[in-house]
Amino acid sequence: MNLVDLIVLVCSLAHPSWACQERHMLLESSGSLAACMWEAQPYLARWAGEHPDARIARFHCAWPETEDRPT
Repeated sequence: MNLVDLIVLVCSLAHPSWACQERHMLLESSGSLAACMWEAQPYLARWAGEHPDARIARFHCAWPETEDRPT
């Protein structure tokens, strides 16, 4: 298993005028970034259920060392 960076754009439903925020989550994947896209969906569904005041606008996977993280 490889760790990949799951990058999620999260928007507030309670405050739609607020800017959406990018969140980084480490996820174990079976190897490829394409596999991460499939494997992330149940994880994201669970996350969305735990955060009913937020919506996931989009997501993608990247290798942790190749994606710039906000400081």
